[in-house]
Amino acid sequence: MTTPKIGILMGSKSDADIMGESARILEEFGVPHEMKVLSAHRTPQETSEYAQSAEGRGIQALIAGAGYAAHLAGALAAHSTLPIIGVPLDASS
Repeated sequence: MTTPKIGILMGSKSDADIMGESARILEEFGVPHEMKVLSAHRTPQETSEYAQSAEGRGIQALIAGAGYAAHLAGALAAHSTLPIIGVPLDASS
C-alpha cells in the first residue's frame, strides 16, 4: 500500500461527489491520496488530531472542502503547517 501524499477532506458525506473530482485528478497523475469526512464543528477533536498527525504520516498537502461557513480549511491550518487548499462548496442544495 502506497503512503498517501495528499489528504482530501470534506465537511460532510454530501460533499463526496464534488471532492471526489480532486481524487480523480490525483489518480490521473498517479498521486497517492486519502479521503476523509471531518467537520470543524461536529468533530473538532478528530479534525485537530488529523491535522497534527498528517505530516508525520507522509501527507504533503491538504485539500479541504466545506459548505456554509467553510471553517474546515482554517481549522486544519490552526493545527498544521502543511499547505492547505480550501474549497468553498455550495451549501444551498
